[in-house]
Amino acid sequence: MSTYLEQLSTTREQLLKSIEVLNDAQFNQKPDANRWSIAQICHHLVLVETSTMKAISWGVASQENTNPERINVELMRDRTKKLAAPKIVEPTEEAFAVQQMVTLLYETRAKLKTFLLQLEEPSLLAKKAVNHPAFGPLPLNQWIEQVYLHEQRHIEQIHEMKGIVI
Repeated sequence: MSTYLEQLSTTREQLLKSIEVLNDAQFNQKPDANRWSIAQICHHLVLVETSTMKAISWGVASQENTNPERINVELMRDRTKKLAAPKIVEPTEEAFAVQQMVTLLYETRAKLKTFLLQLEEPSLLAKKAVNHPAFGPLPLNQWIEQVYLHEQRHIEQIHEMKGIVI
């Protein structure tokens, strides 16, 4: 569990460093009508994190131990493969202040880490799976991995976008 928590912390710090230098206008500027703003990307990450906690909760509560096979979730970082976000994790069109989003990002990451530390049987995470929109049946411990890998994917996207909006 400590490796997961370290990765979650490191990745979130990278994200925060990349957005804290932006003003609110830059943060909310869309590169074009069909792409998200940096604020929307961050909101999407918050929604993914919240949905991940729900998926893990549901999976842990499941009576079924499937001993699922691990999947190469590193593919999440491959930005040549465009993935459509499920409706539940699509960001709002509303504008966000940078500081408002920073607070939201801190809060959701703290909730996720607390949630993970309070799991009664962390060993169950490798024995149970929940269907993931991109990977199908995904072991619960890999749901944690996909949070920071997915975030790394979007950090790369944000770095590219900063070249457009700054």
